[in-house]
Amino acid sequence: MENLSAKRFKRTFVDTFSGDDSGDLHPRQTPGVLYSKAVPTAVRKPELVAWSDELADSLDIAKPNPDDIQILGGNLITPTMYPYAACYAGHQFGNWAGQLGDGRAITLGEWENTHGNIWELQLKGAGPTAYSRRADGRAVLRSSVREYLMSEAMHYLGIPTTRALALVTTGDMVTRDMFYDGRAADEPGAIVMRTAPSFLRFGNFEMLAARNEIDNLTQLVNWTIERFYPHIEGDDKIFRWFGEVVERTATMIVEWLRVGFVHGVMNTDNMSVLGLTIDYGPYSFLDNYDPDFTPNTTDLPGKRYAFGKQANIAYWNLSRLANALVPLISDTSKLESQLRRYEDFYWSKYYAMMANKLGMDGINNEDDVRLLAEFENVLATVQPDMTMFYQLLIDLPSELNSQQDMLNFFKSSLYGDPEPTDITKLYSLMTSYQARLKVNTCTREDSLLRMRKANPRFILRNYLLHMAIEELQRGENHLFLKLQQALKDPYSKSHDEFFGMRPDWATQQAGCSMLSCSS
Repeated sequence: MENLSAKRFKRTFVDTFSGDDSGDLHPRQTPGVLYSKAVPTAVRKPELVAWSDELADSLDIAKPNPDDIQILGGNLITPTMYPYAACYAGHQFGNWAGQLGDGRAITLGEWENTHGNIWELQLKGAGPTAYSRRADGRAVLRSSVREYLMSEAMHYLGIPTTRALALVTTGDMVTRDMFYDGRAADEPGAIVMRTAPSFLRFGNFEMLAARNEIDNLTQLVNWTIERFYPHIEGDDKIFRWFGEVVERTATMIVEWLRVGFVHGVMNTDNMSVLGLTIDYGPYSFLDNYDPDFTPNTTDLPGKRYAFGKQANIAYWNLSRLANALVPLISDTSKLESQLRRYEDFYWSKYYAMMANKLGMDGINNEDDVRLLAEFENVLATVQPDMTMFYQLLIDLPSELNSQQDMLNFFKSSLYGDPEPTDITKLYSLMTSYQARLKVNTCTREDSLLRMRKANPRFILRNYLLHMAIEELQRGENHLFLKLQQALKDPYSKSHDEFFGMRPDWATQQAGCSMLSCSS
């Protein structure tokens, strides 16, 4: 185990690619480079709020000493670090946004553990960079708590994600207009140290293609394949690499749908070429099952990034990445064929996932496909609490004698009284489902095991985050610590004090029902 302050960091990325070494933090366009040096801006008093012991152990990082806390606050840079902000572009809400870049994220360097695994260590909220545009590069406690807890929650749910090692407060106040409505207020500042093998996004490649920097684009693609997809070799490696990005993206989306996660801002600059969930902003889990739900105020009224649209948006984003690779390809039909594989990847993974959620031995025929469609339609109509409904489904009696029995069984997952026609639809669905379970080729014990592994019992609901943030702002951390423990064991009944539906007060509460991109 080594301390952050004593470690000899690697700097492969900055040693490989062209960058702006000036350290100039003024917002500007940076053609011809893939990064700009960005030394964090000092804060008044960094204090450790949270540290992920499990992640630190896997990376062989020792518990932070006073110097390490200064690093986490951006106040200390060691000689082997090279802090930089990456340059990338993106499509935001379907529109080309041009150069974006790390506006409030600064990579300190690359950490190699004793097993030879390498992770980037990055500070989010450590001050301005060349890509901060009109912003200050800072983050508030509210958004930092959300990123820290949620990225770790997603990891323990088994979903590909970046992770968070540490959370510190800065001792400084940061001014934010939470809903962009002219009501700016001061909030406590904070910084998250987040980690990933790489934070490369679709937008890194889009930027180079848009600027016609073909040599840089070629170098970045080859380096990405060699470093993160070393099994891919040969003249067709770009096609095969893109195909694997397509598959990893499909896998990630299906996992989001499994647990009811809504990212909220699926711009191409927020899409990882490693298939990781990246950039936790106005996200949410579903409470009531509403495919048209988006947690992002900026996404209204079009709801481009609503829960039920995420699979299609991922395909659209992949098509933008494919376009960025066109300058490197003589036969673009091969790129198109890899892109078209997304649908096959998605549906095969989706059917397997839903079979596990429902305790079925597979989606084996058209009748099974129709049953899944019926589940989707009925749940979207009745809108039970998604997590509660699937937990109840695990204990569904083998026989339901009447619609009233069925309604009584699911009552604790319902946010209101369903219409009589909707009760009838749900009863019909349950009858069909019970009949399907009887022809499973697997045992009932195996069926239940699949369901328990696929359906989380604890999810990090927005209202819980809101309450924990309010407590932290008052100087208390009781709920924060309890959530930090609960998220590590989301499939058991160990933390059933949090097993319940969203309370009525949270429906309209700012920070619970809807959030902005600054959240």
